[in-house]
Amino acid sequence: MAFESFYVQRRDWFWRGWQVRYHFTRSLTAGNLPILLLHGFGASSRHWRYNLGELGARHRVYTLDLLGFGAAEKPATLYGLGLWVDQVYDFWRTIVGEPMVIAGNSLGALVGLIFSYRHPEAVRGVVTISLPDVAELARSVPKPMRPLKQFLEGTIGGLLATPLFYLFRQPWVIRSVLSNFVYGNNSRVDGELVELIATPAAERQAVIAFSWLNRGMTRPQDVLSAKKMIALLKVPLLILWGTKDRVVPAKPAKKLASYNPLAEVVLLEGLGHCPQDEDPQRVNSLILDWIDRTIVG
Repeated sequence: MAFESFYVQRRDWFWRGWQVRYHFTRSLTAGNLPILLLHGFGASSRHWRYNLGELGARHRVYTLDLLGFGAAEKPATLYGLGLWVDQVYDFWRTIVGEPMVIAGNSLGALVGLIFSYRHPEAVRGVVTISLPDVAELARSVPKPMRPLKQFLEGTIGGLLATPLFYLFRQPWVIRSVLSNFVYGNNSRVDGELVELIATPAAERQAVIAFSWLNRGMTRPQDVLSAKKMIALLKVPLLILWGTKDRVVPAKPAKKLASYNPLAEVVLLEGLGHCPQDEDPQRVNSLILDWIDRTIVG
């Protein structure tokens, strides 16, 4: 199914005065359970290109561009997990309107988990695909060294952000990084994938937004660790992780699932950091089966 068709449509939504893009399904046969899909860092709602249609044939599905990414505006503002969680909450309250399943990849998985912990009334289930844990990363640095780490990241990172961004937004660099580092199944790295990452990065405001992203994401993030949030969830959780993920290795997956009896984990053999795009049929099937067994069954 084409990403944009009669069944999959796009809309623009204004949030805090900024324009944000989202896609949604309007299949006449879909059920009433809403699903919200959140992309990872540097991607967009289009990264769910092989998931939205199939999931949308059974359920009401939305994908949302997080502020600063994709076709969303890229303002000079202090980005961070709290900002994106607030965006998702307002989207849920304004557009979705009822408890939903929230699924995310990478950064989107973390935003979805934090959202579910902070707004349990909005969630019926959670899917994380390649879940990073910035809280654990921050705690791995000894306390006396944390101010120095923040200074170096903010100062040196700020100086390097612009030239690095100009380099990494080149299509040939994007293709190389995806093929050699991000994707385990690099046969899925095609021209459409490169374009959906490169086009937003070429926008005039993108380099300014990236500088602010760098500034915001190097600040301490006021979040609990993933294991603590998972332990406190009261809804089913599906943890999906590629065994060849080199960005966020799958080592903690089974341990994280052990913190909550409602959690399930599936390790996806041969897949990397973006399983939903590397093997969409398998991921779609896993999500739909899990929803049938644990939420609507």
